[in-house]
Amino acid sequence: MPGIPTAPAPPPDSSLLARRHRLQFSSPSPRSNHQRLLPTLLPRLPARPRAAPMSAEARAPAPPVAPPAHPTYDLRGVIALALSEDAGDRGDVSCLATIPSDVEAEATFIAKADGVIAGISLADMIFNQVDPSLKVEWFESDGNYVHKGLQFGKVYGCARSIIVAERVVLNFMQRMSGIATLTKAMSDAARPACILETRKTAPGLRLVDKWAVLIGGGKNHRLGLFDMVMIKDNHISVAGGIANAMRSVDQFLEKEKLTIPVEVETRTIEEVKDVLKYAAENKTSLTRIMLDNMVVPLPNGDVDVAMLKDAVQLINGRFETEASGNVTIDTVKKIGETGVTYISSGALTHSVKALDISLKIDTELALQVGRRTNRA
Repeated sequence: MPGIPTAPAPPPDSSLLARRHRLQFSSPSPRSNHQRLLPTLLPRLPARPRAAPMSAEARAPAPPVAPPAHPTYDLRGVIALALSEDAGDRGDVSCLATIPSDVEAEATFIAKADGVIAGISLADMIFNQVDPSLKVEWFESDGNYVHKGLQFGKVYGCARSIIVAERVVLNFMQRMSGIATLTKAMSDAARPACILETRKTAPGLRLVDKWAVLIGGGKNHRLGLFDMVMIKDNHISVAGGIANAMRSVDQFLEKEKLTIPVEVETRTIEEVKDVLKYAAENKTSLTRIMLDNMVVPLPNGDVDVAMLKDAVQLINGRFETEASGNVTIDTVKKIGETGVTYISSGALTHSVKALDISLKIDTELALQVGRRTNRA
């Protein structure tokens, strides 16, 4: 199955400076609610003298990676819920108690660990949703590799607004960057196979998690239960066998006049043969065969991929293939060498280690503002 369709990325704006850019999307289809709502993003910071940041060499901004297209997902609603968790029914009482409403500040994003940065586009949306007057500047793009200590972005404007947005922005960016970092490592090791995530995502954050996979260089598996027929072991058991399950799917799709990808799960070479036999004797909508747990762990920590390799050779390119089970950063290279089309890993999203990122207000600037406020 090809990756879930995403919005076409616009070319970089040649009028932008190499290390100053804003991210902008174009809507992929009228059914993608969250992308229709993508706001006009924030203006760039005005040029002003400052110490040179600990950043990489200047480079042109990369085209943005758009989120997966989904018919019902409300990305701005998810942001609003995250902000509401913090605000409760009183708002930020700490800011209200300590920071006058007219105080402005500048804050810097700093990577506290090495990894792939992700969530810059989403951060722009959050800042805009909190306070459209905030100005954001980025020195890196989603998908870029950052090193510990790198200053990769700044936000300027109302101090209260920056602090209200801070934790929500960081929570999203840290999680997305952790997913993107692992995805990048797995994708590089798996070539020529493509890395996929699964539906083992944080409830309510599936689109965000899958967006991070795209930023990390992976591809998306199905978004939910609606965009792909996936015949798994429980379906096969209830249907009375693989052939019966596949026949029912073909009849259903024909009746409903649906054209969507179809995948069937197999666990043994015999089941692969059953699928191929059915496909040879019947007109079928099948597009992919999952080869589940055909990677066998060995006592020495290695894996035996002989059964997986045999299955791939048996299928011989008639259908896409997907390896699933016992996929780790240590095993993925060996799995990719078997010739499978895709390798899926739930660990990309269900066991994510967040990338440490901080947002620090410029202390010197804040002190100057504080002195002016106190004198007033």
